[in-house]
Amino acid sequence: METTDAVISTRGLTKHYGSVEALTDLSLDVRHGEIFGFLGPNGAGKSTTIRTLLGFLHATHGSAQVLGMDVASESVEIRRLTGYLPGGIALYDSLTGEQVLDYLARLQGRGSYRRADLVERLRMPQADLRRRVRDYSRGMRQKIGVIQALQHDPELAILDEPTEGLDPLMQQAFYGILGDLRAEGRAIFFSSHVLSEVERVCDRVGIIGRGRLMAVHEVRELLARRRRRVSIQWRGVAPDASTIPGLVDVTVDGDRLFGTLEGDVSEFVRAVASPSLEDLTIEPASLEEAFLEYYAEEPSAAAAPSEAK
Repeated sequence: METTDAVISTRGLTKHYGSVEALTDLSLDVRHGEIFGFLGPNGAGKSTTIRTLLGFLHATHGSAQVLGMDVASESVEIRRLTGYLPGGIALYDSLTGEQVLDYLARLQGRGSYRRADLVERLRMPQADLRRRVRDYSRGMRQKIGVIQALQHDPELAILDEPTEGLDPLMQQAFYGILGDLRAEGRAIFFSSHVLSEVERVCDRVGIIGRGRLMAVHEVRELLARRRRRVSIQWRGVAPDASTIPGLVDVTVDGDRLFGTLEGDVSEFVRAVASPSLEDLTIEPASLEEAFLEYYAEEPSAAAAPSEAK
C-alpha cells in the first residue's frame, strides 16, 4: 500500500461476516490536525471501521494504514500510539477510577501527561477518582473513558460515540478539549450519530450507510447542501415569486410568503431587498437537515443491518 502523510489511510477496506456486508470498499484519508466526523445511523458500519483500523477485526479485503503503519501487521504498535475510546466502554469495577487510569497508562507505556488537565476540565475530583468504578454513574464512566484515551497525548485519537452519557455541561467541556488538541496539531477521528456535535466541532465529515462510504464533505460544504426555509413579508404588493432566484415550494398566506431556498443565499437576499420589504426570516443551516436530505437522495443507504455497527 502506498504510504501517505495522512494519519489514517484506507484503500478498498472491506469487512464481511458471511453474507453480511458490514464494511465495503472504504477508501478514506484523515489528515493531521483535523477533527474528522464519521457520521451515520446506528448499524451503518462506524464501529466496524474503527475496530478494523485498530486491528481488533481483520479485513476481508483491502488495506489500511494508521500513523503510517499497516493495520494487518502492526496493530499492536498502532494501539500503543493511538488514543482509543470504544463505544460502551467496559471498566474494571473492582478498581478505583485512579487505578483504572494508572493501569491503562502502564499498558499504553506512554505516560499520562494530560491527565491533570483532563481531570480538571471534566470535573473528576480526587474524591471521585478514589471511588470504586462499580459506584460510578454512566457519565462518570464515560469521563474515565475519555481521560484514558487522551491522557498520553496521542497524535491520533479514535473515539467511538464519545459524548454518550455526558451531560450538556460536560459535552461542552469535551468539545473544548477537542478544539485544543486540534490547535496543537493532533488528529481526532470520531464516530457519531449526534449531528449537532459533528456540526459544532468537525472540519470534515464522512457519511456512511450500509457499510459504504457515501460522501466526504467539508462541514461547511455539507451545510451548503441544505435547503433553508424562508419567510418574507412586504408592504404593499409582493413581487412575483417566480422572479426570486433559488426560491421553490412557495406558499402565500395573506401578506406573507413562505418557501424553500436552494443555492446561494446572497443572490436571494439581493433579489428580495427593497424599501417595501417588511420582514425576512431565513432559518440557519442545520447539519441534521443536510444529513437527512442526503439520505433521502440515497434511499438504499438510509438504513443498515444491526450486525454492521
